[in-house]
Amino acid sequence: MKLTNLGYLIKEGIRGIFLHGFMSLAAVVVTVACLLIVGSFSCLVYNVNVMVEDLNKTNEVLAFVDDSLTDAEARSIGTVINQIPNVHKAEFVHRDKAWESFVEDHGNDPAFDGVDPKTTIRHRFVVTLEDNELMKETAAQLESITGIDKVNAAYEIARGFSTIKNVLHIASVAVIGVLLVVSLLIISNTVKLAMYDRKDEIAIMKMVGATNGFIRLPFVVEGFVLGMVGAMIAFFLEWAMYNALVEKLTVVDTLHLFSFVPFTQPELMQTMVATFVAAGLFVGVVGSWTSIRKFMDV
Repeated sequence: MKLTNLGYLIKEGIRGIFLHGFMSLAAVVVTVACLLIVGSFSCLVYNVNVMVEDLNKTNEVLAFVDDSLTDAEARSIGTVINQIPNVHKAEFVHRDKAWESFVEDHGNDPAFDGVDPKTTIRHRFVVTLEDNELMKETAAQLESITGIDKVNAAYEIARGFSTIKNVLHIASVAVIGVLLVVSLLIISNTVKLAMYDRKDEIAIMKMVGATNGFIRLPFVVEGFVLGMVGAMIAFFLEWAMYNALVEKLTVVDTLHLFSFVPFTQPELMQTMVATFVAAGLFVGVVGSWTSIRKFMDV
């Protein structure tokens, strides 16, 4: 296709937006509304995933060392523990330090005065895992290490975190899918309206030898522009709303129970840009392309 023809077809696509101004505006507004919900849900899922991962890291496994080992022998087990694939970090805790923490947790009760830690508490390793879903398998590997007498692992808590993540992923896919379909139908109907107004013109173009691609391109351009304009407006609105909401929650959450990632954080920003661009392209191009197929048979 010649560049002059391409330029003409792009101009025709943009002109079509203004010819059906009200429907174009309605398509953009509905697209913005749908993408705002998609974006808000994506931000929520991202932040909850981050919070769950942070909580996951606090769900540690305790590996207690055999009483018969010396301090040096007990510490040396850490090298073996760190070689287990799913172990992120293994921190050795001396029995004296563990006893001090225990007494502090119980308000420094005088009843504990004079108690010998060697007879009441053992050396231990606080083990942080890479993936808590593999906690049971990793605990079994820890128990098999010579010198490890007992392993304590909160399997139910780890399973609960995994369930939360799975439910969030399923719910996010379902909501995003429904909203994308709604946006797709709106833009598709907008383009169909334009096609009905110009069906005689399209029939004439077909009779004089115009190719399907030549006829389709202006409508695809129209859908593309509508989708991307909606995505751009929705992105900046989402940015402003997210910052305002986080600021309000920061004021209310005096106990700092929640920690939200800044919108400008690179990973979140890249995720949101990719989400809005992909959604805009999808509802715009796919919506317009599918809506004009039946008009090609003259």
